[in-house]
Amino acid sequence: MMNRRSLLLSPALLLALSTGAFASDIMVMNAVAPKSLTANAPTAAVYLMLMNHGSASDTITGTATPVAAHAMMHQSLEENGVMKMREVGSFELKAGDMIAFAPGGYHIMLTGLKAPLKTGDNFPITLTFKTAGDVTVDVNVVDKVDGAMTHEGMAN
Repeated sequence: MMNRRSLLLSPALLLALSTGAFASDIMVMNAVAPKSLTANAPTAAVYLMLMNHGSASDTITGTATPVAAHAMMHQSLEENGVMKMREVGSFELKAGDMIAFAPGGYHIMLTGLKAPLKTGDNFPITLTFKTAGDVTVDVNVVDKVDGAMTHEGMAN
């Protein structure tokens, strides 16, 4: 006979299981990318949430996806009134931290798209952590992400 208590899951756990991925103490969730604006757009951005449930920091050392030639972590910065992006080789996620890769900040830049991203599609992206290893999560392609900028710096 099954224990009734074993069937109960917390709402937070249910949400995580339905929208994210775990590896060790790392959780990746709510990954989205805005649709391509043109049929031959060479770039796209991925936004997501990261959470470290562990007691030690971990570091993202790389990203990859089959839909693009390259997937790199970038940070958007304002410098002298001009928005710029710079590549970030690694990213530390401290113990207990929850970080948003969001428009105007950190994001994953996809270059060399193999096909345009279309609303309703999804694709896998893998984040490689120094300690936790690979975490793969599905990215949902949405019509737009509020505050997202195109690679050319024009608002979506």
